[in-house]
Amino acid sequence: MAPEIDVIDIVAALLLVLGAALSVAAGVGLIRFPDALSRMHAATKPQILGLISVLAAVALEAGNWATLLVIAPTILLQLLVSPMSAHMIGRAGYRTGNYRRDLIVHDELVDDVERASEEDAAPRS
Repeated sequence: MAPEIDVIDIVAALLLVLGAALSVAAGVGLIRFPDALSRMHAATKPQILGLISVLAAVALEAGNWATLLVIAPTILLQLLVSPMSAHMIGRAGYRTGNYRRDLIVHDELVDDVERASEEDAAPRS
């Protein structure tokens, strides 16, 4: 007699595979992308979607509300913290010059950074 396979098991397995694939894509992007600005994209979007997929699979397999109460804040915190960390990485990469200028189409920060540098260099009265 063959074991019974439920639809929830199949969906959870697909979500796990999707989450793993997105996490691998994020890792490959972190290694292969040329500068900090490109890497921050790889470190956020596929990683968050991969995490949500894996946690959704866990919630489906658990099948109870207690698991969902643990998973929901985890997803919410990741959604809140990940854009902030990417912003800080991008800001640090831009200010330290760890980016490829030839990949930037329009630099909206150059004026702001120059003005901030001038304000920092000016003596305070």
